[in-house]
Amino acid sequence: MRVTVCELPHETNALADAWAALTEHTVVHASQLVLLPEFAMVDPVWEPRPFDIARWNAVEALSAMQLRRLPELRAEFVVGTRPVRVKGRCVNQGYVWSAATGLRRLRSKYFLPEEPGSWEATWFHRGDPVFPVYYAGPLSFGLNICTELWALETYADYAALGVELVLSPRATASATTARWLAAGVVAAVRSGAFSLSSNRVDASGACGGGGWIIDPAGEVLAVTSAAEPVVTRAIDLTQAAQARHSYPRYVFSRSRAGALRSGDRGTSLAG
Repeated sequence: MRVTVCELPHETNALADAWAALTEHTVVHASQLVLLPEFAMVDPVWEPRPFDIARWNAVEALSAMQLRRLPELRAEFVVGTRPVRVKGRCVNQGYVWSAATGLRRLRSKYFLPEEPGSWEATWFHRGDPVFPVYYAGPLSFGLNICTELWALETYADYAALGVELVLSPRATASATTARWLAAGVVAAVRSGAFSLSSNRVDASGACGGGGWIIDPAGEVLAVTSAAEPVVTRAIDLTQAAQARHSYPRYVFSRSRAGALRSGDRGTSLAG
């Protein structure tokens, strides 16, 4: 499977150029799965406080409009997050898009930071505490949105459930890229899955790019940069299947697999 990660700005002029480059890349490289950053193509509402309903409404409307552009990527699947209200609650909701089914909702972000520049608990209601496996075409994946990469307890379940990809849309600063990459390596090794992440980028450095593709053994296959803001790699999903039966996954996953069989933790998104 050919997977693509990127770093993407939201400012109007920068986004126009970056989106054109991204669509050209995904078409030329025949990308099958494209991962977009957290809240791709819209303002980071979580930076100021207090909560402003007018600003939320504007960002939610812009996001809905921008997501109509996903077919331009010509990919089988596109995954990201968006601002949306669910029964009056403002959430940071994951989605997967395909030409066959359109936009389908995934889980919403549960772990929310609350500090200067990241007032997420002010802007969002908590989403879903459960981290299920999703199915889209031939692949299975879990969704850990930004801060949720540090939810290390989710990776044991992913290993037991047979997740092949851990997808992490992010909005993280350039100064912290190394530690986030380290978390991506842990996600891959602990779950026995490929770890993919795409990050926002802006001129201030509040978000600093640095998306990645990491294999189940923890080898970093690609990292995005200002010089190469979009990367695609062909990955072999059988590596994830083999990894689940190797160290360290098998040490922990046997007991988890038995516990999880009693409940349905999978969601099919195939059209």
